[in-house]
Amino acid sequence: MTGRHRTRWATGGAAMALALAAALTGCGGGSDSPSDAASKAESAVGSIASGASEAVESATAEAQRRLDDIQDGIDVKGDVRVGTPTIGSDGRARAEVTVRNTDDSARSFAVQVNFTDAAGGLVDTVIVTVDNVQAGHSATATARGTHDVSGDVRAEVARAVRY
Repeated sequence: MTGRHRTRWATGGAAMALALAAALTGCGGGSDSPSDAASKAESAVGSIASGASEAVESATAEAQRRLDDIQDGIDVKGDVRVGTPTIGSDGRARAEVTVRNTDDSARSFAVQVNFTDAAGGLVDTVIVTVDNVQAGHSATATARGTHDVSGDVRAEVARAVRY
């Protein structure tokens, strides 16, 4: 059974690290539920503009830190697979993400997917959420880029949290 899922993207920019830090100020902690924290992280990552790879790396580190803020989150990178990316007619990378819920009750997932170029340079990062995956089941979501890419693009699961 599959719950609803959302995809948000961020790519680098000259002021990305500062913009991401400012956008994520309210994420995690406090009275936010794990789902609220994941949604805020996803939204903040999706709000950043494109630019230099150093800023992408800073944004990636910040996104990973924010995934740490999901209360009662469990690292489940081994329960997540990402397929071979394709480039759509719009020039944007896409990759199918499959999560497997090995817990004994329904759980949600927040997955950070990194897209890299042939040289291994980070060109995009996304947090995909997959909600309400039933115990013992798998569910899929599609990670979609927001910027044109070309050439050999690869996708990897950078981080996965089950909550």
